[in-house]
Amino acid sequence: MPRILWVDDEIELLKPHLILLEQRGYEVQTATNGEDAIELAQETRYDLVFLDEMMMGISGLETLSVLKDIDASVPVVMVTKNEQESLMEEAIGRKIDDYLTKPVNPTQVLAACKKFLETRRITESKITQDFHQQYSVISRRLLDKMDWAEWLDVYLKLVGGSIELDSHPDMGLEQSLRDQWKECNAEFCKFIESEYQGWLADRRQREPDMPLLSPHVLDQWLVPHLSNGKPTFFIVVDCMRMDQWMVMEEYIRPLFNIQRDYYCGILPTATPYARNAIFAGLYPTEINKHYPQYAIDERGNDEHTLNRHEKDLLALFLQRKRITLKNDLQYIKIIDTEFGKRIEADILRYARHHLTAIVINAVDMIAHSRSDYPILKEIAPDESAYRTLTRSWFLHSSFYGILRTLATVPDVQIVITTDHGSVRCLRGSKVIGDRETTTNLRYKIGRNIKADEREALLVKNSETYRIPAPGVATTCVIAKEDRYFVYPTDYHHYLQKYRDSFQHGGISLEEMILPVITLKPR
Repeated sequence: MPRILWVDDEIELLKPHLILLEQRGYEVQTATNGEDAIELAQETRYDLVFLDEMMMGISGLETLSVLKDIDASVPVVMVTKNEQESLMEEAIGRKIDDYLTKPVNPTQVLAACKKFLETRRITESKITQDFHQQYSVISRRLLDKMDWAEWLDVYLKLVGGSIELDSHPDMGLEQSLRDQWKECNAEFCKFIESEYQGWLADRRQREPDMPLLSPHVLDQWLVPHLSNGKPTFFIVVDCMRMDQWMVMEEYIRPLFNIQRDYYCGILPTATPYARNAIFAGLYPTEINKHYPQYAIDERGNDEHTLNRHEKDLLALFLQRKRITLKNDLQYIKIIDTEFGKRIEADILRYARHHLTAIVINAVDMIAHSRSDYPILKEIAPDESAYRTLTRSWFLHSSFYGILRTLATVPDVQIVITTDHGSVRCLRGSKVIGDRETTTNLRYKIGRNIKADEREALLVKNSETYRIPAPGVATTCVIAKEDRYFVYPTDYHHYLQKYRDSFQHGGISLEEMILPVITLKPR
């Protein structure tokens, strides 16, 4: 039974309110002055305090300060005849939780009680109701064949539901949500197997139910902004999932008008392929054909080496589109904190340029570091905590600082996207390949690769998937759902080592459905 303390030197006049509260199931105690209220608060923990502003002895504001020192978590509602703005501001400054003006009526009192004593119960009841309703809707939709737009809608519902449950971790719905994520990813993989090759086919006009893919990002979202000559920033955040962007968006919403669109990342959902495809406006096989000097070949190269030509590919894209910039193309890759802070301090200089492209590697580094350092896995043991870790990074990042500064530039245009997302890998899958096979845990490219086709997409002719083939008889296997590849040699060691790590390169909702955000200062 919630305990309420009502402090007023005319408490007898409030008897009808006290009776009403008791009838509604609240336990109410009273005091007629600040001294008695403080003494009661020291002896008993109350859930809510109604506090008169003008009383004999110490004032309501003085009593408020002491009550907050005793227990700052207890909400205090100030009740007063004084409507002066200065009093309201002082009460707010002293951390008052709400404000009622005398004479109070029963509706006001009950509303305050529900707000502070029953909000969580009411909210959780509504969330539970909405969750079960959404769960049923998604389950029914999985029984039918869905197109891209329907899959996008399902994914956004799953992400939104996951973020909402972050604030209510004790409702017992997490396992049901995880099960539905798993079921949806299994069906999404079937959808990709069925439709993806059709999306890659050369067409003069795309079908309306087909998604835009990585090579279409610049044409669709960047090029339209370049014709007006205004300063434009194109920012690619490596390995950013939809849910990670949504927790960041919460903090920049007061600064910008936000338009959020979506596209589908190409396979493999890995930086060497997906990000080069974005900057070139071409599929990886087209890059290798038309620009062999920038060819994508993982043999003997690391990820950083494979993406060192992004500025060149972007310049070639602009040249093909016959887009002339007012001044030099600017390209920045932020890979460490110190350099990021320098760019943040100098970002207004870049705002004088027509086009600045920025690549931010921090989110990808968080994912990899979580695999390498047990303390990070302890800090972020699941997706909910992973979002919390992302939020903490963003609030202290140069990325946030850059956006806050650019929000002061009236004509600036900002397009933000990512090359791929990541998925939390929980199930190992055996794979066999030779020494020349690529090393990524979510896809393998090489000769004579073998994997269970129930757990991986087997691409016998990689050219049909626009994936460059480094040699004859090259095949590619791409992991489905939350699986990661492990070689038979020392299988159990590596199975355990990479279990519960965030990886990319495979087929999943989290890796393939990606946001494109357009920002304009408010």
